Amino acid sequence: MKKKNLIILLLIPFIIALLAALDIPFSSYNQGAHHITMLLAPATTVLAYSIYCQIDLLKKNFIPIVIGCLAGSLTSMTSAYLLCKLFDLDSAITASMLPKSVTTPIAMQVSAGLGGIPSVTVAVVVVTGIFGSMICPILIKLLKIKNKVAAGVAIGTCSHAVGTSKAIEIGKVEGAMSGIAIGVSGILTVLIAIFI
Repeated sequence: MKKKNLIILLLIPFIIALLAALDIPFSSYNQGAHHITMLLAPATTVLAYSIYCQIDLLKKNFIPIVIGCLAGSLTSMTSAYLLCKLFDLDSAITASMLPKSVTTPIAMQVSAGLGGIPSVTVAVVVVTGIFGSMICPILIKLLKIKNKVAAGVAIGTCSHAVGTSKAIEIGKVEGAMSGIAIGVSGILTVLIAIFI
């Protein structure tokens, strides 16, 4: 599975280089990719079903899930902010990087609201998701996290939908909790951005 993620990570710059070399406008590429993008809505519905199947576990652990998502969202945004300040990046790039750990549509809106560049945000979100899906299973084993709810919330909070696809591979509970963490973390990130 690690090879699959590495291939996806390497394909992104390859496709960008290919589009640039062949002088294919993004609008043409996006028009062709529209059919694949249409499949995102049914894929999201599958996440809702997995959450529904774990509804009793969700009710039992609702407060810890919200607290875990809040801690993860604050950590993600704070670390992005501090790294941007450390490397002396301008405010537009900083605003673009703050919502890196939430799903793309939410991240783009938060970025635009903070004065960021949505296209930069999309790139950062994609890289964060792929990197998170690669490193999260390793960290779960290394840190000996046995609680499936905690593992799922951690994956969903830090690496959104791409990480959730990995969490589903790990287990049903992890996948469902990761799916709920996407939504809760998205809401919390929007609320944190409003206070910023």
